[in-house]
Amino acid sequence: MESHSRVGGEYPPLAAHIDLINMDTPRVYEIRVEGHLGDQWSNWFDGLAIRNDPNGETRLTGLLSDQTALYGVLAKIHNLNLVLVSVVRLSSI
Repeated sequence: MESHSRVGGEYPPLAAHIDLINMDTPRVYEIRVEGHLGDQWSNWFDGLAIRNDPNGETRLTGLLSDQTALYGVLAKIHNLNLVLVSVVRLSSI
């Protein structure tokens, strides 16, 4: 297998045996943030369902069309200065 050099050593060989995830596959995600958000934020978060939990966290759950959409939601979370607790992929279509 081919390897590539980098500062401080070499990268591991390219792993042709690793299953590559199709980044264009729609998937259902659950994203948790600290604090509570109102339902009016759902459209801004690409239609994700918003659920405020008693522990002070908000769950954003729903189908995102691809990895780009996921990164877009994460960027919005960052832009609002929300604290990201977790991101979990629940399923794929």
